[in-house]
Amino acid sequence: MEFYTEFRLLGDEYGGNFGNGITLSGGESTYGVTEIDKTDGLTVYKGKRGHTVKCFHESERGVTFCRSEFINTTNETARLELISSFAVRGIKADRIHRATSFWSAEGKLLTQKLTDLNMEPSWAKHGIRIEKFGQVGSMPVRKWFPFLVLEDGENSRFVGVQLYCASSWQIEVMQKEDTVYIQGGIADRDFGQWFKDISPGENFVTPKAAVAEGNSLSEVCDKLVKAQKPDISDVDRDMPVIFNEYCTTWGNPTLENLDKTAARLQGSGVKYLVIDSGWYKKSEDDWFSCTGDWIPEKSLFPNGIKQAADTIKKYGLIPGIWFEFECLGNKAEGYGMTDHILTRDGYPVTVGGRRFWDMRQKWVKDFLDERVIGLLRDSGFGYIKVDYNENIGAGVDGAESYGEALRQSVEESRKFFIHMKEELPHLVIENCSSGGHRLEPSFMETASMASFSDAHECNSIPLIAANLHRLIRPEQSQIWAVLRANADEHRINYLLCASFLGRLCLSGEIFDLTESQWAQAQNAISFYSRIKHIIKDGVTTDIVATADDYSAPSGYQAVMRRLNDEALLVVHTFKNGSNPPIDSFLDGYEIKECFGSELDGDFRGRAYFLKK
Repeated sequence: MEFYTEFRLLGDEYGGNFGNGITLSGGESTYGVTEIDKTDGLTVYKGKRGHTVKCFHESERGVTFCRSEFINTTNETARLELISSFAVRGIKADRIHRATSFWSAEGKLLTQKLTDLNMEPSWAKHGIRIEKFGQVGSMPVRKWFPFLVLEDGENSRFVGVQLYCASSWQIEVMQKEDTVYIQGGIADRDFGQWFKDISPGENFVTPKAAVAEGNSLSEVCDKLVKAQKPDISDVDRDMPVIFNEYCTTWGNPTLENLDKTAARLQGSGVKYLVIDSGWYKKSEDDWFSCTGDWIPEKSLFPNGIKQAADTIKKYGLIPGIWFEFECLGNKAEGYGMTDHILTRDGYPVTVGGRRFWDMRQKWVKDFLDERVIGLLRDSGFGYIKVDYNENIGAGVDGAESYGEALRQSVEESRKFFIHMKEELPHLVIENCSSGGHRLEPSFMETASMASFSDAHECNSIPLIAANLHRLIRPEQSQIWAVLRANADEHRINYLLCASFLGRLCLSGEIFDLTESQWAQAQNAISFYSRIKHIIKDGVTTDIVATADDYSAPSGYQAVMRRLNDEALLVVHTFKNGSNPPIDSFLDGYEIKECFGSELDGDFRGRAYFLKK
């Protein structure tokens, strides 16, 4: 396996083998280079026209971090149409694993043989085979996660990669002869309308990627996930429980509702009470259309939003609040401020009643400093949930290409997350984008946690929660258990057990629960406190799921996470899934403690705290 760099300069010859129009890889720019220096973790090339290209491949605790740097060491401007974050050749593989993603269906594993993709070499070793995938726009986890694992079934060897790219990205799997090449990074000119002009003496550094090898899919995924370095606030390091009131009020928060919710949560083990959307909306309007101005609505909070934060604090909780500060609803004053809004071809990018601030502008950053950071500081909020509910699309004006302007805009959004933490060091940041559309490493590293999905009340919650073990750190994966007074004990256990696959987050009308129902929630919080070290530091060794249809799951799921001589086994049954075969997971362990329902019926949940 060899690391190298794929790049393409405008005017160079394209690669042959019938690849033009599918790929910009393998052309004159890449194969015209001369290696001029090689040290541990760095290879330096001189391009045919005199440019310098650096290929970084630095190893750290079993993972290789890759990036490329293009330096214009000539006297003329160079136009890059492709440059890879990672490129690896000489891989033996017969199968690929990818993680698909749609709204409320994040992370479903897709495993395919290369032969099923028609990727086997031709009889004459001519004609390149390519599987290219990615996403275009500002939701990096839409359709696909920026993730790939190659499997060599004959030798039980796996190679995996994760891209740290929050804008348009691509990954290519290529085979021409007997080994496989992979490369990926920013979506190129063909795929993502991206090119970048580099003036003489200037350089461009790609987003990074992580590459790992192992003997199983779970081992490689664990290495990639643990390579992520999130900025978790000190107050959040012990993985406290969250309550978010969205599924309580559905965008209609009031001081009265917050007061009775906080009163029920006092002393329960819950640490945060988060006010979700709607606190700014005008009484006759909906929360979705009013995002953007961030002025608390007096009809909802007549004495200001600080009173709500103070009310939450009175019960010993940390107050949180929801924002979607990059976007503007069509009833916001800012919606018409087109000088500060992203455009394409001179027209405001308008999608589903939403527009987007140009995060590159100082005016916009100053506005958000006042309306977002100022409100958090002045009102005493310790937690912010940052949502993002539309996609910019292929690109915007303001740079040499649509794709480059999009990359710059999204990067400025990511930097604003970092800026919030610099201004408010104790702030807990939740990364959300219609649930899970931003669950990629570069955004995950700016936050304490993330919304795992918008799958709040459906039966697929355990499936999605398990999928994400392969992609983000479970300690950051906030999974909702929406508790309803009309739910029976099995439904409540089903939801609470799913939350043990990550961060426990409650919602719903908890003040309407019976004493017995609330006792179930209290027992779950207590159980969670005793197993969360396994969630945080363990290794997920097994995810067994028989369900194919997430809208109507059948069978069962078992997830095993191990830490030294302890383990957490979380099992869910679906339709026709009673009494699942889990004895093999229990073998060799003593059952230290259980939570949940007996698995003798459909849609049950049960968690086992195990010790050898």
